[in-house]
Amino acid sequence: MQRGLPMQPTVVLLKEGTDTSQGKPQLLSNISACLAIAETLASTLGPRGMDKLIINERGEAQITNDGATILKLLDIVHPAARTLVDIARAQDAEVGDGTTSVVLLAAQMLKEVRGYIEEGVSPHIIMKGFRKAAQLALERIEEIQITVDKSNAEQFRELLMKCASTSMSSKLIHSEKPFFSNMVVNAVMCLDQEDLDENLIGVKKIPGGGMQDSQLIRGVAFKKTFTYAGAEQQPKAFKDPLILSLNVELELKAEKDNAEVRVEHVADYQAIVDAEWEIIFRKLQAIEKTGAKVVLSKLPIGDLATQWFADRDIFCAGRVPSGDLQRVVQAVGGSIQSTCSDIRREHLGTCGRFEERQIGGERYNVFEECPKARTCTLLLRGGAEQFIEEVERSLHDAIMVVKRAVKNGDVVAGGGAIEMDLSAHIRKHALSIPGKLQLVMIAFAKSLEIIPRQICDNAGIDSTDILNKLRMKHANGARWFGVDVDGPEGVRDNMDAFVWEPSLVKVNAISSATEAACLILSVDETVRNPQSEQQNAGPRAPPGTAARAMRGRGRGLPRR
Repeated sequence: MQRGLPMQPTVVLLKEGTDTSQGKPQLLSNISACLAIAETLASTLGPRGMDKLIINERGEAQITNDGATILKLLDIVHPAARTLVDIARAQDAEVGDGTTSVVLLAAQMLKEVRGYIEEGVSPHIIMKGFRKAAQLALERIEEIQITVDKSNAEQFRELLMKCASTSMSSKLIHSEKPFFSNMVVNAVMCLDQEDLDENLIGVKKIPGGGMQDSQLIRGVAFKKTFTYAGAEQQPKAFKDPLILSLNVELELKAEKDNAEVRVEHVADYQAIVDAEWEIIFRKLQAIEKTGAKVVLSKLPIGDLATQWFADRDIFCAGRVPSGDLQRVVQAVGGSIQSTCSDIRREHLGTCGRFEERQIGGERYNVFEECPKARTCTLLLRGGAEQFIEEVERSLHDAIMVVKRAVKNGDVVAGGGAIEMDLSAHIRKHALSIPGKLQLVMIAFAKSLEIIPRQICDNAGIDSTDILNKLRMKHANGARWFGVDVDGPEGVRDNMDAFVWEPSLVKVNAISSATEAACLILSVDETVRNPQSEQQNAGPRAPPGTAARAMRGRGRGLPRR
């Protein structure tokens, strides 16, 4: 009798309930998830892009068309689609603009090669083709970008204005482009040109008024802090005052809170109280001797000190937020002191004019004409809270773009012009390559056309017609022709029309999109742990715990 083959034991590697998906269907499912995200963002691209109204779990509404902000608010859980969220955030942090473009490019690359994946082409060949095409694109940008001469200050300022207004053309504030472009360029020019730290541009949002009421303070402005009764008797404006910034508390502490004192006689207790008063008066006299007329402190300034300063015509503000105090020091000079003794003249700052000003419904302390000013403050006005927040996001993007343009003065034409030129260049090069790489590189070239195509779709123009016109123009060597959403032709030379973008925005977007697409193509299996489905699921409590907890021993029940 023939012996049967021994049965293979079942090997259990993963916990029961673990979901594993692998192979081609898994890859196609990841691509579909990325396309779903791109579809959500697609309608926000370009000068005629629409906005999204997103309501979070607390019922707070936000209106925005900034790609990175939308993805952050959507709270996406699909693991592969999260990659696109990451590249949008990276683009926002690195360059500030082009967050929607980078997601659309990555998704379109995947869409163009989906057919090849279904036919069984190895993802590694596709990744190799993508990387080669991206390299070609970056070399081409370097070859054709236009460098603006920084030595001519007026021309350079014009370039920065154009870059800022191109960044704003797709935002809510596009109707006020000249006003805000000027404000953004002035703000960036206020900063130290070597360092260009955008955190030193303070932004204060004040509801009420119109957009045109927004203003740029070449110095520092912060909201009036909590003050005691004597504050109203203090002077509210100074010319050329000395400014002292402290990290010292000028307040009498209640003894019962902070000390345990054992005394024999009432006189001893009085001596302790007198000593406390003596300490605070000594601090106040030391401050007065410095000659400072404006005293700011991170810590509270109590009612006694406030009244004392008021009697001597000194302005004081306690509980100043540390970010604002840091910017005051950057603007007026001096340094933050943590003691009141031995304060010398070099520790104090000064400014041309200080005043407390009413702006909208709030009072603001404003420091202007600062000699050391390497900082500034944008005071934004507008009707609705959500609107001002979107203005702030739009200005942040514009500030980042201008900052990049200052650091590296190379620009390319926007409005889909550079993408069409890269597409034509890669297509031409691909025809000289044999094998499957040719197909992949042509797919990459085609995916770049999503930017002009989507700009047309969002503006309600026939995209097929416009793209054919653009292909013809670029084939004839007109490299800066892009989409014109306003003109009758639908196409124009965007370099002459001053639709300029720093080339760094495009370089970063193409590199990030290619990397993200390659990363998603390289994943062929997802293992999902069953525990990760439940948020913060801890170990289960033993049965009956809840009932025992409710029973309690509060009503005199005996301890068991």
